[in-house]
Amino acid sequence: MRQVFVFDFDGTLTHSDTLIAFIRHACGRWAMLWGFALCSPWIVLMLMHLYPNYKAKQRLFAHFFGGWEEARFDAACRDFARSHRHLLRQEGLRELGRALTEGAEVAIVSASIDNWVAPFFDEVAGTHRRPVVLGTKVETRDGRLTGRFATPNCYGPEKVRRIREVFPDRDNYHLTAFGDSRGDKEMLDYADQGYYKPFR
Repeated sequence: MRQVFVFDFDGTLTHSDTLIAFIRHACGRWAMLWGFALCSPWIVLMLMHLYPNYKAKQRLFAHFFGGWEEARFDAACRDFARSHRHLLRQEGLRELGRALTEGAEVAIVSASIDNWVAPFFDEVAGTHRRPVVLGTKVETRDGRLTGRFATPNCYGPEKVRRIREVFPDRDNYHLTAFGDSRGDKEMLDYADQGYYKPFR
């Protein structure tokens, strides 16, 4: 039977969330602090469960990156991955590499923007294969970021929908999933084997 492995990214394969780290890297510390101050009303409402998570995240993203040239954004994403490999959990990276080496189909399923997630896996130790990255996609128009997302935030039930989209025929493969948060619950429940906070 086919083997499919799916990994959450932030907190599962990394030691911490990458959104704030990426904003700091791409925009600078003071611009990041000022931007978070301006967006704080939406963040507070989100933390109080009075405003949807994905809308707050999109407002934050639009503040920092709306209007950026796509090429500039992608270059910042690649540079971030190169300079922040210390964020990766080595045990998780070894498990991912082992799955690829043994011929499994592997995907990273993340609420983070796939532009900065994918470069972390351009080279996986011990294998020339790369995992598929299923992340939140950004909307572009005329070569620039609009500040909006082109897909729903890849969180909760959306993770399962994205897995089904790429890996249909669910009865024909064994699914192993790794996650660490509420956003991974549906994915872990959907799997034949689900591992919560496995690389701590």
